[in-house]
Amino acid sequence: MILFGGGASHTGTHDPAIPQDGEGVIGEYRLRPFSVDAHLVTNARFAAFVAETGYLTTSERVGHGLVFRHLLDRPGDLPPNHGPTPWWAAMDGACWHSPEGIGSTILERMDHPVTHVSWEDAKAFAKWAGGRLPTEAEWEHAARGGLADPRFPWGDQEPDDREFLPANLWQGPFPHANSRADGYAGTSPVASFPANGAGLFDMAGNVWEWTADPFRIRSGAAYAIHRNADAQRRGQRVMKGGSFLCHVSYCYRYRIAARSATEPDSGAANCGLRVFYDS
Repeated sequence: MILFGGGASHTGTHDPAIPQDGEGVIGEYRLRPFSVDAHLVTNARFAAFVAETGYLTTSERVGHGLVFRHLLDRPGDLPPNHGPTPWWAAMDGACWHSPEGIGSTILERMDHPVTHVSWEDAKAFAKWAGGRLPTEAEWEHAARGGLADPRFPWGDQEPDDREFLPANLWQGPFPHANSRADGYAGTSPVASFPANGAGLFDMAGNVWEWTADPFRIRSGAAYAIHRNADAQRRGQRVMKGGSFLCHVSYCYRYRIAARSATEPDSGAANCGLRVFYDS
């Protein structure tokens, strides 16, 4: 665990890239001391939780999960998805221990982050581990790693898809051409990339991380009121950090201030968690 002493902090940025998400609204906070796991929760750790408790995840209960099509051996065999995100496919049996559906396995990925984790799943695991999910303010404070206001957990330098590859992200035109310059098409073992200044790994990329906070834009503007009402109706929660599918050209949300509004029962192949603790 990494200890943070608390004190004055903030959320948001003066230089928003996706202002409609509310990331340009600065929130000032006074944080209590807290601790954070240096690593994302791995498949091995989640397996220990399931073995002890018998817990069934949301994906297991509903019988399917969302999988990125290009991670499948034969994506062309699946019916087309004509929705706004055609690169996702609902796969029977896809869940934390079978990430690409029936017949897939995590046996060679025990040190990878667990995926297909819903908000309820994440809460249950964190409680079992003696911790909790973070507030958005705590997550951003931890991600900055002691820097005043960096764009990314490592600083302000943008990944270039070729030589500067500081996190497990997409390289190339999304969603059809991933050069895999960083060595990974999907998730990577935790700690495969350098930690931030506080010693936290994968605060950008690899898998999205759930927070405890409901999604809300801190603004009285008409668009924010409408967005907040919709988010409340759908029970959306804030996720942070982006995933292996993020790129500057699409889903530019591996920045610290970036945020995603996600339904609590969503447990896609890029949804994971990190545990925070009261200190």
